[in-house]
Amino acid sequence: MARRKRALEVVRHEDDGDGRPSRRNRLNFFELAYQRIEELLVHCELKPGQFMTMLELQQITGFGRTPVHHAVNRLSADTLIIIRPRHGLHIAPIDLARERMLLGLRRDMERFVIRLAADRASLSHRNQALHIERLLRDRRASLTLDEFNSIDRRIDALVLEAAGEPFLAHTLRPLHTLYRRIGFIHHRFMPGQTDLSGTIDHHLAILNAVASRRVDDAVKASDALIDYMDFMFAGMEAGIDPRLLDCSIEPLLGA
Repeated sequence: MARRKRALEVVRHEDDGDGRPSRRNRLNFFELAYQRIEELLVHCELKPGQFMTMLELQQITGFGRTPVHHAVNRLSADTLIIIRPRHGLHIAPIDLARERMLLGLRRDMERFVIRLAADRASLSHRNQALHIERLLRDRRASLTLDEFNSIDRRIDALVLEAAGEPFLAHTLRPLHTLYRRIGFIHHRFMPGQTDLSGTIDHHLAILNAVASRRVDDAVKASDALIDYMDFMFAGMEAGIDPRLLDCSIEPLLGA
């Protein structure tokens, strides 16, 4: 009898009293759906320029209509998905000129964020930064691109948390996604660019500076990472197949 009573208490705690999942659980589903779609965008499983329906996106992600709808609205505000009323969804094509221009905005914002993070980092934040740094050093030669992107997302979240200003997360989140996708395309599809050691080294410098609370070094390391990303654009503008940036472009000679 006592066990049944406890079970009923759990059920009441997990729903809103009307049979639906609690608000907290719904918000968790929203965030999980957003993260899943963001991952599909970064890895180009949702191809730039692709058209699809909301139902197809639900089937791909495994989430229901409400979480996916919520996530799509956020990604639309992030300019990553274009909502076409009565026509479905359009995965925004990659505009290299625009994203290279926005790199200047990211540089200035990252300087501000990294300065705050290095100055305000708590003992817990510094411990996490050192733990990630050790992992990157240990796995430097064997880390896959997918694994690095997962760690990169953790680094971005840690730096924003250490900075301690929630407004910054909403502003920088879409920029992080844009450039994580650019990095994926660069390392996966550009000839001779599979080596991750360059980008790993830049992230190591940031982690070490934040963990040591060396503010000026952290800002310099952040600038160096942005310079590295700008170098990626220089190569991609001439060397990348344009259909990787917009799958609706007709292939040459029917290839």
